[in-house]
Amino acid sequence: MFTPPRRPAFALIAAAVLLGGCDALGVDTPAKVAERRAAEGQAIGAACRHAGRAIEDCYALNRKADKAAVFAGWREMNDYMRENAIEPVAPQLSPQLTAPGSAEDEPPRPPS
Repeated sequence: MFTPPRRPAFALIAAAVLLGGCDALGVDTPAKVAERRAAEGQAIGAACRHAGRAIEDCYALNRKADKAAVFAGWREMNDYMRENAIEPVAPQLSPQLTAPGSAEDEPPRPPS
């Protein structure tokens, strides 16, 4: 008895194989984007705390960062610094010299 090939099953398997490779292609999913934003926010918060900046200053300097993630990183670094008696390190560069293109994230400065 002749049975026709199962094309729907083949198509389903082919689609699964192709979609499974999306991670290898670097396609960002919403979950990956959210995870990366959270990690960047935590890194920003930790760096702000290590530099001795107040959390409010950190929010003002990094307006595009997720505030909850920035606070989580700041708090984690604060606890770590207290436990290990680490002193804050003052930034050596002015915010204008740190990175080109980052001036859009900074609040406007009053004239001196």
